[in-house]
Amino acid sequence: MNRAIEIIKQPRQRILDEISHLSVEQLNKVPAGFNNNIIWNLGHMIAAQQGICYKRAGLDVRVDEAFFNAYKPETKPGGFVDAAGVEEIKKMLFTTLEQLDADYDNGVIANYTSFVTRYNISLSNIDEAIAFLPFHEGLHIGYIMSLRKLV
Repeated sequence: MNRAIEIIKQPRQRILDEISHLSVEQLNKVPAGFNNNIIWNLGHMIAAQQGICYKRAGLDVRVDEAFFNAYKPETKPGGFVDAAGVEEIKKMLFTTLEQLDADYDNGVIANYTSFVTRYNISLSNIDEAIAFLPFHEGLHIGYIMSLRKLV
């Protein structure tokens, strides 16, 4: 596996371990002062990876388009995610990385449209996009850690 993708996998597993004791209700709770919840943050990490790595390369996302649209940037939780949905998101945290690794190795992500992130970071190719993901996911893992204390 591409080392950069392996690095992304490890914090994803760690955050799942940190929230493993929470109920589905707790994962869905939006505490006062917050715009989202733990499960939305996990779904958003997947959607952001899909957008940054696939959409920016002119490719279709490798997840259901409805899922992508529900968790992409500028969205908020759209409803209660049941236990089956929670398990699917947890699984997708890793299956999407495995797909990204395979697509990377097979040269699927060849054409990449440069852009500047909202954090003023310019990304010009798939390697830079993958390198950006831990920064973005670190922000959301921080939100999850804060939310965990409030639910």
